Amino acid sequence: MNIDLTDTTSSRINTELVKTRRALGSPATGMVLTLVIVTDEGNHYDALRAASGASKEHPSRILVVVRRPGRSPRDRAQHRLDAELRMGSDVGAGETVILRLHGELSSHAHSVVLPLLLPDAPVVVWWPDDAPDHPAEDPLGRLGQRRITDARATEDPVGALGRRAETYAPGDTDLSWTRITPWRSMLAASLDQKHSTLHSAVVEGEEYNPSSELLALWLAERLRIPVERRVSEGPGITAVRLETADGQVCLDRPDGTLAELAVPGQPDRHVALQRRSTAELIAEELRRLDPDEAYAEAVRFGVDKLAQPDPQHPTPAASATPAPAKGGGAAGAKADAKGASAEESGAADSGTADSGGAGAKKASGKGGSASSEGTGRSRGAAKGASAGKKATRS
Repeated sequence: MNIDLTDTTSSRINTELVKTRRALGSPATGMVLTLVIVTDEGNHYDALRAASGASKEHPSRILVVVRRPGRSPRDRAQHRLDAELRMGSDVGAGETVILRLHGELSSHAHSVVLPLLLPDAPVVVWWPDDAPDHPAEDPLGRLGQRRITDARATEDPVGALGRRAETYAPGDTDLSWTRITPWRSMLAASLDQKHSTLHSAVVEGEEYNPSSELLALWLAERLRIPVERRVSEGPGITAVRLETADGQVCLDRPDGTLAELAVPGQPDRHVALQRRSTAELIAEELRRLDPDEAYAEAVRFGVDKLAQPDPQHPTPAASATPAPAKGGGAAGAKADAKGASAEESGAADSGTADSGGAGAKKASGKGGSASSEGTGRSRGAAKGASAGKKATRS
C-alpha cells in the first residue's frame, strides 16, 4: 500500500502510519530499529531496495531522507515536506517512509526525522554515497547508535578512509570493511589449521578498492608483519598470500565467486567466497549495534601509510615501522575473526554462503587481548617481525 502526502508534517505522517497499520490488521509494530537513509533523488531507489532486503532479517522502520534544496533563490527560500508511505508485504518486513525536503527545510532534516523514530528502539544512519566528513557530528548522525558509510562510493576511496580514521567515533563503520568479513574469517581459519611462523603477506586487489586497503591494514595490525599491497585487474580482492616458515598460504579468488585455498601440507580446496549484495552487507551491519573496535584499530593503524595511486607506475610503498606488537599478532588475527568463522557457518545453513556475520566483529574487538594471553611464546617470531610496508593503491 502506497500513500502520498503533499506539503505535510511529521505529526500527520505519524498519524497516517498508525491509521494504515490498523487498516492492514497489524496494530503491533514488531519492528526492532529505525534505519535512516540519507541520499539523493538519483540513488534512493537502489538504497531503498537494499534496505528492504535487509528488513526481512531485521524488521525496521526505514526513513529515506531526500534533500531537494532547489536551484533558484526563490526555490531555496521556500520550505515544503512531501512524504510517500509504503506498507505491506511488498516493501519487506516493516514500514518505509520517503521524505522529500524542499527548500530551506533540507537543512533541518534532523527536525523532521526525530518525531518519526521508533520509541525505545536503536537508530542506524546510513549514507549510501556522499557521507559527511565527520558522521558522528552530523545532525542526523547524532541520532544514531551506528553510522554506516561506504568509501567505495566516493571519488577518492583512499582519502575517504583517511578521513574515517581521523574522525572515527564509537559506532562508525564502513561497508568496505563489511565486505572483507568472509576474507578475514577464511584467513583466520587457515592459520588455525597450520601453525607456523609468519614472515610477510601480500594482498592483491583492483585499483581504487578500499576493501583491499583495509584487509592489508588489518593483517599488518594483527600479525605485525610486512604487508604488501599489489594492484590486480579485479574484481575486488583477488588474492591474499601469507609467507610462512613452512611455505605459502594462498587464498586466491580470480573471478569474484569461487576461491581456492592452498595450505602447505594439505590438499588444495575450493571455498565459496562470492561478492555479496548491498542488502547482505546492511543485514550484517544491523546484527550488531555496539562499537566495531576491530575496524577502528585497522583503519587507524594504517591511515598514515596509505599512498595515492599512480596508475602509470604501480610500485610498492616505502617501508614504515609499525608500533610494537600487542603480544602475538597471528593469534590476534585468529581471535579477531573467530566469530566471523562461526557466523559464516550459520549463514551457510540459512542459504547465504559467504555472509561473515557480526560474530566476526564481536570477536574482533577481543583479538588483541586474546593474542596477549597465550601466544607470546608460540608467536615470538611474529612479534619481532620486520617493519611493514605501506599499503598502496598501486
